[in-house]
Amino acid sequence: MVSPSPSIRIGVDVGGTNTDSVLLDETLRSSPNRGIIAHFKSPTTPDVTTGIEYAVKAVLADGNVDPKDVASLTIGTTHFINAIVEQDVRRLAKVGVIRLSSNFTRATPPFVDFPPALKEIMCGHYGWVSGGLQIDGSQIRPLKEDEIVAECKILNEKGLKNVVISGVYSPIDEFFKQEEVARKIVLRELGEDVNVVCSHEIANLGLLERENASILNASILTFAKRTIKAFRAAMRRLNLHCPLFLTQNDGTLVDAESASRLPIRTFSSGPTNSMRGAAYLSGLGEADSEKVGMIVVDIGGTTADVGMLLPSGFPRQASAYVTVAGVRINYSMPAIESIGLGGGSIVRVLTDGKVTVGPDSVGHYLTTAARVFGGETLTATDITVAAGDADVGNSSLVKTVEADTVVKAKAAMKKLLEDVVDLMKTSPEPVPVLLVGGGSIISPAELAGVSKVIRPPFHDVANAVGAAIAKVGGTVDSIENVSDRSVAETVKEVTNKAIQKAIDAGARPDSVRVAEVDTIPLQYVANQVRIVVKVAGDLDISRLAKQEVLLDGSDETDDDSADHGEAKKQKAAFTKSTAKSVDDISSYRPNIIGKEWHLTETDVEWLADGCYVLGCAGGGNPYPEFLQLRDMIREGHKVRVVDQQSLKDDAVVCWGGHMGSPAVSVERLGADECVEAMRDLLEYMRLEDFDAAMGLEIGGGNGLQPLIIGSSRYFNRPVVDADLMGRAYPTYYQTTICVYEEGQLIPAAISSGDGRSMVMTKANDDVIVDVALRAACSEMGSRVGLAARPLTGAKVRSRAVLNTVSFAWRIGRAIALANKTNTVAKVADAIIAEAGGPEAAKKLFVGKIVGVEQKLFKGHSYGQIIVEALSKDEEEQDGQTEFSGKLRIPFKNENILAELELPNGTKQMLATVPDLICVLDSQNGRALGVPDYRYGLRVTVLGIAASPRWTDTPRGLELGGPRAFGYDIDYTPLGIYKEPRSVIEEYSE
Repeated sequence: MVSPSPSIRIGVDVGGTNTDSVLLDETLRSSPNRGIIAHFKSPTTPDVTTGIEYAVKAVLADGNVDPKDVASLTIGTTHFINAIVEQDVRRLAKVGVIRLSSNFTRATPPFVDFPPALKEIMCGHYGWVSGGLQIDGSQIRPLKEDEIVAECKILNEKGLKNVVISGVYSPIDEFFKQEEVARKIVLRELGEDVNVVCSHEIANLGLLERENASILNASILTFAKRTIKAFRAAMRRLNLHCPLFLTQNDGTLVDAESASRLPIRTFSSGPTNSMRGAAYLSGLGEADSEKVGMIVVDIGGTTADVGMLLPSGFPRQASAYVTVAGVRINYSMPAIESIGLGGGSIVRVLTDGKVTVGPDSVGHYLTTAARVFGGETLTATDITVAAGDADVGNSSLVKTVEADTVVKAKAAMKKLLEDVVDLMKTSPEPVPVLLVGGGSIISPAELAGVSKVIRPPFHDVANAVGAAIAKVGGTVDSIENVSDRSVAETVKEVTNKAIQKAIDAGARPDSVRVAEVDTIPLQYVANQVRIVVKVAGDLDISRLAKQEVLLDGSDETDDDSADHGEAKKQKAAFTKSTAKSVDDISSYRPNIIGKEWHLTETDVEWLADGCYVLGCAGGGNPYPEFLQLRDMIREGHKVRVVDQQSLKDDAVVCWGGHMGSPAVSVERLGADECVEAMRDLLEYMRLEDFDAAMGLEIGGGNGLQPLIIGSSRYFNRPVVDADLMGRAYPTYYQTTICVYEEGQLIPAAISSGDGRSMVMTKANDDVIVDVALRAACSEMGSRVGLAARPLTGAKVRSRAVLNTVSFAWRIGRAIALANKTNTVAKVADAIIAEAGGPEAAKKLFVGKIVGVEQKLFKGHSYGQIIVEALSKDEEEQDGQTEFSGKLRIPFKNENILAELELPNGTKQMLATVPDLICVLDSQNGRALGVPDYRYGLRVTVLGIAASPRWTDTPRGLELGGPRAFGYDIDYTPLGIYKEPRSVIEEYSE
């Protein structure tokens, strides 16, 4: 019998197919068995409780350990994510959304970017009520109780029991607490048994993504509560009195009560457990091991989850935004790609002879439904056994499977795995794969693009091992005054508090490390900043107090059977999306009719990516504008582009866009403010018509605004392939029209989108126009639509930066092609080629963000990021060691300069404005804006030569060079500008 020891921990992972358990003694981790005393794998049972009880009882018996000597039980589960990926209507509830923003955000309603199937399953109702905050923390509108009551009446009529309350700027709402007030009203009207999720409890700034995450959390909430109650009931019957934990997305522990309220915290806990378990079992990251990055493929019974394990043994973190089952969210998660392929995946032979595998699965019914176990469903496991690659069940039961079916199914499984591995890689070079999970038997021993396949010991229970060794986290989320100290000093103080919190929660002091740091400025609140610090450390079992598991009587009989009453998962019927896919990006041709370019969804998607790159971190994220344009095109509206050659000299070209800080655009999504500003200006100038629209700037969301204005939904005018910046700049007067001619900015109109507007008619100079309008903009919530004095066609040709819509399109196409062909590591080279080659653009740096400071002052986001070169342990492909030191990038809405500090202290200026300094996410090649900057992101910094409109005259450099931003630096061009080729010219028939 193993001696009673406080170092003994039980880890359980409940998957869609199998429930795995391990008994682990961490004091024996240096032994050949890595401290694993016992392990067990059994099918996940329909009632969940029985499976956990059976698995834990088995390892206790196998290890000969008394339950009273167990220090902790930690459970990881993929139940919640599986239900969403499989679109299982038995476990997903319909959700009602009440958005606190009656005047804004209507152009991008809730569920707008959900895949059609999930939208049909989850969307019960959504509505808008008065509420929401401005950027300064003041109310857009006070809550109106009668409006919330009216929404509750609709929710009640529809029988909805899961509700999301989502308010503009709710994460900074420390005074009005609008979401919480609204929740109390909803509970009063609908009853305490209704689940109400407030978005500020789920994620940080980013309205649409936070709301999406809240919807997923709400949809799974009822099932999550039943599941966790079942876990606790099992503990009671097992006479386990140790603490119960669940594993979170980042590999740390969360108590069961918190997990039942916020199941989204565990959405990626299964894959994280497998990755952490794989690292532990393989010794990856230990001093005497081979320090290389690996792809980890965890194949269960239902899904295969793929992630990148860094040499340190920790998963690579995801981009600023991640997707779960096609839904874009901003909740912190490891970078994971999931596909519907597992041991229980259903194999079908179609009438044309084609063989498909998955994405649906028999799940936990594998041992009764699969043919090798006497069932009638052909699964991936049956194919593996029929091929002679595994000895599972009764192989004689699959002898009748045709050899051609086996070959085709194996090829289909191999292709699925190769594709998802390629999707996770950032370079085409072969990489090693660490293969874990009970369903890993279906994987071939060789995969294209993989140098070797490694199966560590106990690989089939790596997820349970990861749960057993999960760390203790400590998080501090506070608003701090930085009037008498720097943000860096404040972050250090908050970090110390987080470390102490982790220690108090049971972490061993010498093991605690910082996992994440976020600094979120409270815009227009002087010297206040929200700081979020998360740390993690090893569980100090020697200090862990035994805790009685207290349950009420209802848990005894709760078996969750209602969720498992049918063997075949149900899916909602839905109308397929009309979005066009591009199978061969390189052969795609834009739709040119005569001299006009008629945009498609594909064009708009590429333009959005390209505009964000040209925004140089400013201009606002174009994603909301992309969604508006996409839906316009789906509804049959026309969006047209013409080049400057189509304009007559006296043509009337109206131009404008959004004014305000890009930090606002992630929360207060666009309404019709730009259209309203244009109407106000036309009315003031008594213009009944105009010939074309043009953008203020091509960078960020403003690059797409003229397309919305010119669409057939509004003015039905073509958009000129040009803009007045060739990038994004923070002020209205930093436009090329002002370089050549003063006094051309007025009259100008601004509109708030909620009924407030202003027309400025006179000014002494161009600077005061921006100062005055921006002051008004601040009073209107720091985001307004702007329309300026129209230009003639002749002035567009002589003053504007030409073919910038074409340039943005080409950049977006390069990003799409890099992602499709798994050449993301070389996307900067592809963009350089589109910019005119190495003479016109350069890769400045590759590294990770190690410092972020930002504040808001007079409507602008100021700050800087520090990018540090990657260490050898952090490299994911060759060629990154050419960079060393740290790169400092200050910004004022947009990036201003890039200054390199080498390890020996030498400093070198790599680029300054007006040249474009673009920061790309190294994981997907897409741009990062100021609101996206955060610690730990791996980035590629790109420099692109500015248009001669800025560099050919002293006036251009005066307005757009480094001295315009307070830097006493002479501008040195990084290259020679090359005008982009017009898409219309290239693709005209």
